[in-house]
Amino acid sequence: MSFTYNRTVRFQDTDAAGVVYFANVLGICHEAYEESLEASSINLKDFFTNPSVAFPIVHASVDFLRPMFVGDKLLISLIPQKIGVEKFEITYEVTVAEVVVAKAITRHVCIDASSRSKQELPDEIVQWLETNRRDAEGAERRRSREIM
Repeated sequence: MSFTYNRTVRFQDTDAAGVVYFANVLGICHEAYEESLEASSINLKDFFTNPSVAFPIVHASVDFLRPMFVGDKLLISLIPQKIGVEKFEITYEVTVAEVVVAKAITRHVCIDASSRSKQELPDEIVQWLETNRRDAEGAERRRSREIM
């Protein structure tokens, strides 16, 4: 199945209208991304402070389908997918009580931290991508059988 992350909306996540501030949805999605890396035994400190390689986000988008409020229990599902030898994309689905409230995408490129030039994804990230993608595809097949 896709990786899932549970999170409660906090007051600090909201704006003056009492709903989650739009930019904070990407922050919440990034929390899920970090948790998925850690669940795959990737050391976060090494991953984010490695002086030789970096994974900047080069594209991000969010579709807001329903508002999210303080106290809402979010379930963030993410599916990473390799889209080239040096890049990957993560799709996120944010639900509250089994209702999809937002969908997001982040696209990441692997670069050499010194030269800032693109480079191939390291093996541990390729493995993370393959494992999470395979798990998500298996869950989708199981769901489609349940519907029949």
